[in-house]
Amino acid sequence: MRYAIVSETYPPEVNGVALTVQGLERGLRDRGHDVVLLRPRRAGETGPGGAHELLLRGAPLPRYPGLRFGLPATQRLQSAWRASPPDALYVATEGPLGWSALRTARRLGIPAATGFHTRFDAYMRDYGAAFLEPAALRWMRHFHNRGDATLVPTRELQQFLQARGFDHVVRLPRAVDTVSFSPCRRDPALRAQWGLATAAPAVIHVGRIAAEKNLDLAVRAFRALQSRRTGARFVWVGDGPERARLARENPDFVFCGVQRGEALARHFASADLFLFPSRSETFGNVTLEALASGVPTVAFDYGAAREHLHDGVHGAATADGDEAAFIAACVRIGSDATLRGAMRDAAPAAVAALRPARVAADFDDILKALQRAGRPDARSATA
Repeated sequence: MRYAIVSETYPPEVNGVALTVQGLERGLRDRGHDVVLLRPRRAGETGPGGAHELLLRGAPLPRYPGLRFGLPATQRLQSAWRASPPDALYVATEGPLGWSALRTARRLGIPAATGFHTRFDAYMRDYGAAFLEPAALRWMRHFHNRGDATLVPTRELQQFLQARGFDHVVRLPRAVDTVSFSPCRRDPALRAQWGLATAAPAVIHVGRIAAEKNLDLAVRAFRALQSRRTGARFVWVGDGPERARLARENPDFVFCGVQRGEALARHFASADLFLFPSRSETFGNVTLEALASGVPTVAFDYGAAREHLHDGVHGAATADGDEAAFIAACVRIGSDATLRGAMRDAAPAAVAALRPARVAADFDDILKALQRAGRPDARSATA
């Protein structure tokens, strides 16, 4: 089969969408398929791209340094796909390039699935524009309903979108590399670099350091724990617009910057408690990585936490929005080494079945089903 994947973010960019897309692409290739990746050309990037890439025009994404969005490319896509049409298409992002891809697919009769990766509607409240949430959701519904299937990672999100008029919503679980992310990656030397005494707990946050991540709650939870365990340290992995403020206001925090590959796995496994206070995630891949690393996790009960984190066994999944419960869970787990040890032993089993090869097979089956259903009649790009 010949597949095409359209995404406006891709490694070496570090975010959940980029890494998920890369995993799906590699999974399809491992299954013997021909996969072409279409993405915006990065700043300073020259040449035609890799053998299985089509690079298109892009522009900087406001408030997200280093990231770009794809510009409209309908004519370029029509030319490429008339010459060599894919059997099915996956559109991972809702930017101008994604719209062009769906418009072209409809015109040429190419089956297309979309991925619902980001709750842009929920982001509105984090940037002071909560009144725009309904409009953002309508815009996203219009985009995804132009495809033939919308892929989501959880049953919760599937039901949410179906109740709001999204058509053909299909659940595709996320995967985690349990070989890379493992308790065996724990590194005493790294913990010493963080300034930890032997028995002191290391609290970690991994992800973009930005307003939509609800990070002030993580700070308050850690300070409550620190009042009980004075040797505790808070380690931050990632970067973003809020880093400078947090570092200025909290000089005792340890900021490690963006980590990748084995280094990221060592940072995860060397921690004792993962705090994930975000309420705007579509899923939260880092939750899977923390559990695979044997790190008890405190998160709100939605997304990956609702799907995979058993409250009281692998950490705490507190009621969505209950900040007092979130803080209390941080203090309870963070100050009890015996409880953390039991959770550390139990956590990897929560995600053991989420093998990348299994998810790739499910993704392949979805795309094949669209192709077997027959290419839809070519429809007007303005339909």
